[in-house]
Amino acid sequence: MPSAAERTRTLVQSTCSSVLLLPGLDALRPDQLMPDARTVDTEGDVLLAFAADSPVVRAATHAQADELPVVLEITDVAPVSVPHRIRGRAWVSGWLTRVPGAAEPGRTTLRLEVGEAYVDDLWGAESVEADAFAAAVPDPLSEHEAELLQHLHAAHSAEVRTLRSLLGGRTGGTAAVPVGVDRFGLRVRFTGVNCFDARFDFPEPVRDVAELRRAMHALFEAAGR
Repeated sequence: MPSAAERTRTLVQSTCSSVLLLPGLDALRPDQLMPDARTVDTEGDVLLAFAADSPVVRAATHAQADELPVVLEITDVAPVSVPHRIRGRAWVSGWLTRVPGAAEPGRTTLRLEVGEAYVDDLWGAESVEADAFAAAVPDPLSEHEAELLQHLHAAHSAEVRTLRSLLGGRTGGTAAVPVGVDRFGLRVRFTGVNCFDARFDFPEPVRDVAELRRAMHALFEAAGR
């Protein structure tokens, strides 16, 4: 099972939508609070790119002498059509400053020094310490997860449905939709009269898409026996 720190780091470095919440800017439109890009540096700080004339950049610039408390909120939505599409949210709180000299035409980079984080997703709700966040690495499949799930749903829906046979006597659900995949396994949502998620673990964690293909074939073979 991925740790809370790994899940949070994966969401921060994903393409999920995010907004930056900071005092005094509550009246701004959500799009004005959405960074153009985000990444994590070697120290575990989150780097956020905003338009150079953004109110967020002005606030960070004016608060340079002080620490500006902020919260980065990330929302993870399943890349396939399924009931209850929001898979989770993460909140990273800390202090915002402007990165000296780190600018490109029309954009300014801001640093979010992480104080703590919290994730609430399909695994559960957990808090994350700053040191754990800095030491974690994102899931190796996260960059390809959207296309992997869409391909599974479009081209292998029949095989995904057969995974129900691995659930023993559990019944319910007339359709099976792959709703999440990571290095540890596949999560499928069975929908219909009864809606529930089932987790199918791989024999061992995978490191890339090639190993994922082999793990998926093993799952489908086990379901077909």
